[in-house]
Amino acid sequence: MHRAIATPPIVISKPLSIQPMAPLTPDQRNSIYLVEAERTGIHKPILAALYAAQGHPTLEEEETGLGIAPANRVSLADVSTFQGQVHYAANTIRSITNNLTAQGWQGADFWFAEAGRYSDQFLMTVASGYAPPANDVAAARLEKSDKQVLMTHYLEDGEIDFQSQNASPHLAYLEQALLTLVEHLPTHYVGLVHQREALLELTRLWRKLDTREAAIAALNAPLPLGTQPHTLDDTYLDIPLLQFVQRIAASYGGYPHQREGLIRLTQLWRELDSREAAIASLGKSTSAVTSLKILDSVLIALIQRISITYAAQANQRNALVEGFRLWRQLDSRSDTLIALGVNPTLFTGSAPAQSILTEAAAQVDRSLIEFIRQIPTEYQGLDHQRNALIRIAQVWRNLPTPEKTIQTLMDDLKRMSQARRDSEEAAPTPLALILPRRPPAWTPHNLQIHASILPSGSFTWAEATHGGTYLPPNQATVDAIVHIAQLVQQVRDRLGRPVHITRWYRLSDVNARVGEVSNSRHMVGDAIDFYCDGLTGDQIYWFLDPWWSGGLGRYTRFPYLSHIDARGYRARWLR
Repeated sequence: MHRAIATPPIVISKPLSIQPMAPLTPDQRNSIYLVEAERTGIHKPILAALYAAQGHPTLEEEETGLGIAPANRVSLADVSTFQGQVHYAANTIRSITNNLTAQGWQGADFWFAEAGRYSDQFLMTVASGYAPPANDVAAARLEKSDKQVLMTHYLEDGEIDFQSQNASPHLAYLEQALLTLVEHLPTHYVGLVHQREALLELTRLWRKLDTREAAIAALNAPLPLGTQPHTLDDTYLDIPLLQFVQRIAASYGGYPHQREGLIRLTQLWRELDSREAAIASLGKSTSAVTSLKILDSVLIALIQRISITYAAQANQRNALVEGFRLWRQLDSRSDTLIALGVNPTLFTGSAPAQSILTEAAAQVDRSLIEFIRQIPTEYQGLDHQRNALIRIAQVWRNLPTPEKTIQTLMDDLKRMSQARRDSEEAAPTPLALILPRRPPAWTPHNLQIHASILPSGSFTWAEATHGGTYLPPNQATVDAIVHIAQLVQQVRDRLGRPVHITRWYRLSDVNARVGEVSNSRHMVGDAIDFYCDGLTGDQIYWFLDPWWSGGLGRYTRFPYLSHIDARGYRARWLR
């Protein structure tokens, strides 16, 4: 809830002009196609093909539909928007599939497995139009379309999807790979949230259900005795889900919704970002083993807790020494002690004085504390680094084997994934970096993204380089950025309010790609686009115009945005 402020409303001096709503972009349409294809278990490119082939009805916001018209309980209002057209188009494709299955079509009739797409026969059927039976209240009427146009756009959209993931469209391996993966899932299921959701998605799509809730209801899973609704979690679903999965291979018929269910299962099980990435991953491996990478967040949380709770006890020190040795890939304990700053000969021959041992232990502790404090920022997920952290967990917790340690870490992950943010089981808040000292002068080789460009200045290298995306290639660019930083600091001080940077240095190839002018000062590094809360670009322009000796600009299309640059002469423009 927003807190009320007892001040009169501020009237904006230059309101935004209200323009007619523009049609959706191709990426926005594709996003809607993906959502509906995932819901219904159909192949997404068929929706893009219907949009291209139909071009009607005419909708609001200069959009056109997918040839979907009212039928049965689907009203005109239901299909009068683009989202509605796509939603009911997906339902209708599913209805066509159901109807053809009832007529005796087999999986191979719907799907060309080697190419990973619908068969020509099915595409021709879709192009012929469809009127759903009266008892199908979720489907709508599909108008006829040009068969060749439909097929051309269907193939093009599918090819684009595979190219975006650098995946091969030759998928003869996919059927067996999916079945091999699902056959081994029960053995490797450990009850992680994303694993359970993967099995639920498979259940939902396999049974042609629209929602997660419907899939849970279909499992008919008995609630644990004495369970109260407010304490119920999803673990009671595990047994019926695994029982369902064990029957998949025997009942697989190659129907599109079954295949899409298995692909979706793979995507969620492996935490991949797309259907095509899931398919490509199966070409490399059909293993259901969960990668130990999934433990990284738990291991980092453990290390953060150790950095706070380390009490220099013998077993704690031993755990960290072992981890340090594996992290640094050292061969012996003697090498490890040397790396920690201790002479290993202290522990050979005659017993050293207690004071020497105490000082040696203190040196080890100082080095170990520094080591574990640096781990969260230095960890790169390398195998030897992960093994070092697992070894620390094993010795710290006095566990007998790495396997037992991994099991306890998996349990930690399950608790962390569902923990309240203020509970002890939640991941601890990341500790701030120990920042290095500022260099006496900035060069392309010593930039600190977090640091202010000027001592005690308001603007950082992160703002100047788009978060480190566009790093200056030479000293001239660095000097130009420093120079404009000095000037924009004066602008901020004169305005008496924060200046928010939207664009600063930009590489020349990026500048050309976005259609910027070829002589843009942003490529030099001494130009900035910015805005100030509560001020329009015109207000800033009029305020700076008498004083600013370089380039000063404003934008017609972006009334709150301003531009300044440090060219050696006055220049003013309105674009």
